[in-house]
Amino acid sequence: MSLRRFLNLPPDQAAEAASAVAPRRSNTTDDPDTATVRRIVTELESLPAEQSRYLAAFAYVLSRAAHADLEISAAETQVMEEIVARYGGLPAPQAVLVVEIAKSQARLYSGTEDYLVTRQFRDMATEEQRKALLRCCFLIGAADASISAEENAEISQIATELGFVLAQLNEVRRDFHEQLTVVQQLRARAREAPGQG
Repeated sequence: MSLRRFLNLPPDQAAEAASAVAPRRSNTTDDPDTATVRRIVTELESLPAEQSRYLAAFAYVLSRAAHADLEISAAETQVMEEIVARYGGLPAPQAVLVVEIAKSQARLYSGTEDYLVTRQFRDMATEEQRKALLRCCFLIGAADASISAEENAEISQIATELGFVLAQLNEVRRDFHEQLTVVQQLRARAREAPGQG
């Protein structure tokens, strides 16, 4: 499956998405890497420094979305590994390692480094790369066929920290409308209503 199809990007955005592993340089030089990013980067030493920093922040934000409900399921882990392997161009064993480190860091430092790492990603990524990450966060949330209220709220916070306004968030979220638990609950109530006295 191509990256364009995997991320559900229009054909004219395929080239932008393919360049995701060649992030633009940050305009700010005073933002040091967080401990989370540094730890993952050391595992990616064979890659160029900018690419490994980019992938480290990318993987951490995915783990942040998965950990929103304080649990990272096997299904979410599998989707993260697939995304990191495909999006980062990593061999599967390396993608697994990056995801495991990112998950561990998200569990240990959630709340402490969430904003810092997300801001770091925002500063080094293009708008299309940030939008692709936001879409991937929804893919993680939908891994078990439903996006909980906690996951939806966390992804909304991530979108804000990535620099998106509500209309841009809703444009991406629209593709995952049926997986939102609030929508699923409303549909279930509507199905039950006719049978009630």
